Amino acid sequence: MTSAALQVFAGPAARARLAERGLRAEDVGLIPAAAGGPKGLILNGLDRHVFGHWLPQSRQTVHLVGASIGAWRMATAALAHRDVGPAFDAMAQAYVTQEYDVLPGEKRPRPEGVSQRFGEILGEIFQGRETEVLTHPRLRLHIVTSRGQNKGMGLLAREGRLRTPLGYLGAFAANAVSRPLLGRFLERVVFSDPRERLPLKLSDFTTREVHLSRANLRTALLASCSIPFWLKAQHDLPGAPRGAYWDGGITDYHLHLDYRALQASGAPLVLYPHFQRQVVPGWLDKALKHRHRSTAFLDNVVLLCPSPEWIASLPGAKLPDRNDFMTLDADERRRRWHVAVAQSQRLADDFAALAQRDSVLALPL
Repeated sequence: MTSAALQVFAGPAARARLAERGLRAEDVGLIPAAAGGPKGLILNGLDRHVFGHWLPQSRQTVHLVGASIGAWRMATAALAHRDVGPAFDAMAQAYVTQEYDVLPGEKRPRPEGVSQRFGEILGEIFQGRETEVLTHPRLRLHIVTSRGQNKGMGLLAREGRLRTPLGYLGAFAANAVSRPLLGRFLERVVFSDPRERLPLKLSDFTTREVHLSRANLRTALLASCSIPFWLKAQHDLPGAPRGAYWDGGITDYHLHLDYRALQASGAPLVLYPHFQRQVVPGWLDKALKHRHRSTAFLDNVVLLCPSPEWIASLPGAKLPDRNDFMTLDADERRRRWHVAVAQSQRLADDFAALAQRDSVLALPL
């Protein structure tokens, strides 16, 4: 189904259910949220509607799993027990207005400065409110990070001026040969709500699961957003194995996980607000187009994404992206990103109309 702003794609099991009974809030058991930096801003309107108006029509537990900005979005949803709007307003405002000092003669801010400031931003939102996130009556948060392995030469086990570039060069080469080989350099570490583990089989890639807690919530969020060479790695997170933790998008860029285990539950669908149709497994797979195809992992996924026509209506005829920090002056970047956030309400309006239908015809994912 395609509308002026919103496109809906679905795997075969999800398409059959949508055709039979439409899109119902009580059918959703999990919501993923991708990495992708500023691109995630265009989902602000959908997030506000889904968590503020649509999902409250049901009562089941819903798992939220996110990497990088997706983790921040899902933590924001779990923070807002009653009033979702102000929480997502605060997140968008903090993201749009972030600014970092660039030293004379340099083209981009230094990673240590970005990490310090970004940590302060997360602190302004979440410090002292960790318990609210971890006690949401319905939502269960799971934050994905990438941890450097001790295997082999252990180049990514700790961050260093030489070892980190060499480690990621090796990771890139290994991943190009086979995604499982990336596991020799990095492992997926999921910080999960201690009340319930993530109800998925995570055997597709080297994985650890640890408990999310008040002590590690903010550091796990910062780690999940720590893009290599843009931010510093976070080391030795409380309650987790020692080591260097980076952006969850490196191992799980768009969270192409095996969601099929959910089909046996009372809420079998995965609702996936995304900024594009493709669900790319890892950040290092961006250039490997053959890994962008849908797989059986996504059979029960309903994916929502903006139409090309809607994207063309945005400033610059494109989604916000990290390069805007370098190609636009600060005022113009903020203006464009504010417009993108405001225009995202069109996606929410389309979704609201879609959810009223008794039957939904989705495009194949």
